[in-house]
Amino acid sequence: MAVRAVVIEADGGSRGNPGPAGYGAVVRDPETGEVLAERSESIGTATNNVAEYRGLIAGLEAAAELGAAEVEARMDSKLVVEQMCGRWQIKHPGLRPLAAQAAGLVSRFTAVRFTWVPRERNRHADALANAAMDAAASGAAPAATPVKAEAREAAVVRATGTDPATTPASWEPRPTEEATRLILVRHGETERTVQKRYSGRGDVPLTERGRAQARATAARVAALAPSVAAVVSSPLSRCTATAEAVAAQVGNPPVRTDDDLIECDFGVWEGHTFAEVREGWAAELDAWLASTRVAPPKGESFVTVAERTGRAVDRLRSAYPGETVVVVSHVSPIKLVLRDALAAGDAFLHRLYLDTAGISVLDLYPDGGVAVRSVNDTSHLTDV
Repeated sequence: MAVRAVVIEADGGSRGNPGPAGYGAVVRDPETGEVLAERSESIGTATNNVAEYRGLIAGLEAAAELGAAEVEARMDSKLVVEQMCGRWQIKHPGLRPLAAQAAGLVSRFTAVRFTWVPRERNRHADALANAAMDAAASGAAPAATPVKAEAREAAVVRATGTDPATTPASWEPRPTEEATRLILVRHGETERTVQKRYSGRGDVPLTERGRAQARATAARVAALAPSVAAVVSSPLSRCTATAEAVAAQVGNPPVRTDDDLIECDFGVWEGHTFAEVREGWAAELDAWLASTRVAPPKGESFVTVAERTGRAVDRLRSAYPGETVVVVSHVSPIKLVLRDALAAGDAFLHRLYLDTAGISVLDLYPDGGVAVRSVNDTSHLTDV
């Protein structure tokens, strides 16, 4: 029976890049989350990117077989998503035929949308791909051999902790699961935020208004969270001062610092305005704005910042299951956490504005689900 719209989750990888490779693809009903089709294969020796494209192609083929008219393709491969959207060039000649094959399949649908998602939200396809890689690495399965159903199911159980044969199809967190709630707070105002200067690792204190913002933020957090398990902060004083004000309002839990929550290192741009950086480092600035993998001169890339903030979030999820934690940090780490929580692209980082002392709230569920409750709440700052 034909379906109007589907969601494809696709992934691929190799053990060695290139090495024993495989892919996985899942096609779901967008309303219920029901699995409509699965595809996985070991493909012999190949690169990660080849396997990722093969996973996308398999998912598109399965969607076409189901008679779908509209497709959302979700992948944790930024390269494939950006190339299929036409934003990145396909420089590797080995990927061009695969991209062309995928584009040919795309033309068969009324509408196709490509979405990047964090790996934790692509666990089913990732599990299928890993089972295929295991089969390829074992030598038991020659290239282009489908992975046995029992191997696929075992891989999904290992990766997700659920049995696809007995678990109800649903993408919504189950009511019995308690989320870890993170209340993300940007520090209060400093002289550099007023002057719109890059403020990274420099330990700039709060202004008098910044201290007032911290007190107002503390009252707002106390109203949002009757019980707070921990207050965790960047080690820089503009954050610890904000965090201490919050802790004083929520039962005085000790303020714990985490170096992974520190602001991006802006290198030689530290203390400069955007206009000054444009004047002195135009080429470097353009490259930085174009890619999260590029760092300011002698600084740190957003990819690196995202890796360490991701570690911090994972630790909090594990350490405080079902509890509320206040996280006091800086604009870049908070933006990156929200980008990943919302499964947004990198353009999100330059389009989202976060005020000093603004509050964002997200819930992290044990099954990997994420719910963003609010972004940049500043209602408590109207009189500050």
